Amino acid sequence: MHMQILKNIKIVLLIMVIFTFFPLKAKTAEECFEKVSRSIFKFNMVLDDAIIEPIAKGYNKLPDPIKNGTSNFTSNIATLLSIPNSLLQGNLKQVGHSTGSFMVNSTVGILGFLNPAEKIGLKPHKEDVGQTLGTYGVGPGCYLVLPILGPSTVRDSFGLIADTFIDPFAHVTIRENELFGVSGNDLDYFSVKGTTAIDFRADNDKNLTSLEKNSLDLYSSLKSVYLQDRENKIKNSIEDNDEWGSLDN
Repeated sequence: MHMQILKNIKIVLLIMVIFTFFPLKAKTAEECFEKVSRSIFKFNMVLDDAIIEPIAKGYNKLPDPIKNGTSNFTSNIATLLSIPNSLLQGNLKQVGHSTGSFMVNSTVGILGFLNPAEKIGLKPHKEDVGQTLGTYGVGPGCYLVLPILGPSTVRDSFGLIADTFIDPFAHVTIRENELFGVSGNDLDYFSVKGTTAIDFRADNDKNLTSLEKNSLDLYSSLKSVYLQDRENKIKNSIEDNDEWGSLDN
């Protein structure tokens, strides 16, 4: 399984090189599918009002130790995806932080429900293939809205698919491989992803409510928030990598 992940990393790296030489030219996302995106956005909002928001509000009523523990657990799992992406970015500092954080939190932190790694200075960034492509200068391409998943771009949509090929957690669940004696199944994968989504929705409940009340066009407002957030994450990844590089000189 370890060799399969390495093989997939090489494939993603090759694709990144191709994107670098033949990049998505636009540095800002363009509206290529606005009518379709707006229709999907309306569907997502209906789904949110009917199912996701009520669950998120119920989640917010849980005791803080349960919410914090759940958030820590899903963040710890997400760290596994950050490791290969930090490696692809050439950011050895973040590879160390992510690997160390996962090991400490998965053991001392009781499977990640606690976050002792942060107390000893291990603070990994969340990285994905979309961000990694961005650090190589690949533009976002067209903006689009995905069913259930929400705002995205051509680059980030490709990244979502590529993530499943290099994410160790995906390999031990949806691909049913074994890593260090641990394996899972599709239910494990989608349960964690669903919990992550609910945790994110609950954490941003007040912000979304405020945005809905104060926006003339919620679609455009959420688009702006998403694109700015992705741009900032890519910028932070580049700056962090540059800082690490300067320490070597």
